[in-house]
Amino acid sequence: MSVSLRTMPEPEREQREAEIAGKWADASPHLDERARRVWLGTEARQLGHGGTSFVARATGAAIETVRSGIADLGKNPGELGEGRARRPGGGRKKAEDKDPGLPAALDALLDDDRSQAGDPMTPRLRWTSKSLVKLSDELGAQGREASPTMVRRLMYQAGWRLQSNNKSLAKSLPHPDRDAQFGYINGQVTEFAAAGQPVVSVDTKKKELAGNFASGGREWARTGEAPQVLDHDFPGWAEGKAIPYGVYDLAGNEGFVSVGDDHDTPAFAAAALESWWVTLGRLRYPDATRLLVTADSGGSSAARSRAYKKHLAAFAERRRLDVTLLHYTSGTQCRCLSCAKYRGVEREHLGRHPAGRAAGLACLAEGVLRGRALQAP
Repeated sequence: MSVSLRTMPEPEREQREAEIAGKWADASPHLDERARRVWLGTEARQLGHGGTSFVARATGAAIETVRSGIADLGKNPGELGEGRARRPGGGRKKAEDKDPGLPAALDALLDDDRSQAGDPMTPRLRWTSKSLVKLSDELGAQGREASPTMVRRLMYQAGWRLQSNNKSLAKSLPHPDRDAQFGYINGQVTEFAAAGQPVVSVDTKKKELAGNFASGGREWARTGEAPQVLDHDFPGWAEGKAIPYGVYDLAGNEGFVSVGDDHDTPAFAAAALESWWVTLGRLRYPDATRLLVTADSGGSSAARSRAYKKHLAAFAERRRLDVTLLHYTSGTQCRCLSCAKYRGVEREHLGRHPAGRAAGLACLAEGVLRGRALQAP
């Protein structure tokens, strides 16, 4: 029933305005655009003459929105189409619709030889040295409506993407037996694992400077009480260097870490492997007579390192093991204990320093540290 605002006492008008404002605050977050218009129009029509401005003032909505809601009440509910809140064509027009020549003008800027690099025969893989701001400024200088956001959208539509260098050019062709080498390594690993013999992969992990240096990661602390570290990580300021050497047990899915404080040498690599065997290997594999070691072709356990093979042979003789050493081909790495999967172990267990905390010389004194691998490869 319509209520006349003209004859309504002032206290009742204020109470009615507060009621409408309260209902609007509760209902509006749960309504879409069209439902909000209809709700406003319903309230205004119930109030009769003057209801449009009264509802607009009570809810803070635009008076035109209230009028549109009253108009929607007289329309067929399916007139706008299913799921639509506005008529087709509503809303702000895209810049390229108002200026059809805008995409071509942008493409001309991107085609400028002074601003692009890459293969001109593959335009979808081109990349430009001009920033979005510079491109929008140049379009604006031509008298066109442009912004960095609009330029980004048009570039994505045209197939442009932010790209880094693609390491795809090889100085030499791959070895013809490359796949066969990987097949042989996989066959040996399968054979050893089936016989219950240990299989490990070895590699030197990222070296760490010991001292009050910044480290990746974060930990909880009170506001303003973050750990204070040095502003630079000059090697001369370090108390020493931590050289983690990882041994990954394939069957046990366990990473073992030996930490050196001198140099990454073949003698250190062989000693780290023997530390794993004495600490874990012989306990996990008490009946083992053979050991398979896989490594990449560089570093302290390189394929051409005679010193590493000499120290490995001495280890095999002392421990009465038949040690088989397999190297991956040049240009590849043994990813069983990769930095990506191992870094959490290194950060968490290296000297018992949690993520984000600087490593001191205390971690070097511990010698051998252990940490379970984060995830099976």
